[in-house]
Amino acid sequence: MRTRSSVICHPRPAYNRPGTPDPAPHTASGNEYPDAFGGTLHPDFPFGPLTPASDPSAYWVGPRHLAGDDGRLYDAVADTLAGLGWTSLTIVRGRQEPDEAPEDRQVLRSTVLHISPDSLRWAQWVLPDEPFHLGNLPIAWQVSARTDPSSPLAQWSAYFTPEVPAEALADFLVALDARDQPDLSLGGPELVLDAVTAHGWLRDVDQPGTGAIDPTFASHIRRGEVPPLIQDADPRALVAQADDAALAGWQAWAEPVPGAGYLWAASFGPSVPHDLVAAFADSLSSSAPVLRRVLPESTRDRLLRAPAS
Repeated sequence: MRTRSSVICHPRPAYNRPGTPDPAPHTASGNEYPDAFGGTLHPDFPFGPLTPASDPSAYWVGPRHLAGDDGRLYDAVADTLAGLGWTSLTIVRGRQEPDEAPEDRQVLRSTVLHISPDSLRWAQWVLPDEPFHLGNLPIAWQVSARTDPSSPLAQWSAYFTPEVPAEALADFLVALDARDQPDLSLGGPELVLDAVTAHGWLRDVDQPGTGAIDPTFASHIRRGEVPPLIQDADPRALVAQADDAALAGWQAWAEPVPGAGYLWAASFGPSVPHDLVAAFADSLSSSAPVLRRVLPESTRDRLLRAPAS
């Protein structure tokens, strides 16, 4: 069976007005139980039909890569970083006219920054004023690392939009925190593909060495040319000519209905170590159910659900 060979995941400028509230989350009604895709997700997954009388406020759901972020991508990731001992601070920049009341000041940018104890890695919550889009979705988290604490430049960066499962991003950050050298890759690109195929994903028919897709053909992971504006310190990215081969980085995305838009997207700069991407991929493709109170509208009918009580 042929898979799609690439994803259009090009960033575009976006300047959202700070303070604009996020769209209201979609919640599950609990009055229906969707068909299962791909059989049992986990030996201990207690799935079964739901009735109005047993309508829960939370569900165990799967597959994880279609479960969304539960509407709490910031909180879940920030809690993980706090547990790792990272320091958080809020950066606010604005403009105030003469004789203007403080409450009328225009905020131009507000970013929450989390920094590791050694200052070699950091994560920014940039959704309130995201710099660009991936696949028409705003960037929510930007994770970066450097080798020299005295240098202001990141060695590499990775980008994640809303609805990326928080568990996958948290596992990526835990793996990053555990590294003494955040720029040193501890293996090749096969680590990433091995991680997802171990959970039943299928290698791309046309390019089995560079990509894979989940059994429902909704989620993808691929190594190839990354979109513009993806920051990376590899000097070849600065001197590459138009006819040179582009540096390859990893991209992952979910497109539940082809052509109907992406649920989420993630992009990793070419210098992101493959073993760190593999930690993200392993968690993303895991068959273990995850706890959710908010289900994505585009995938709620494709999720196995069981009451959390």
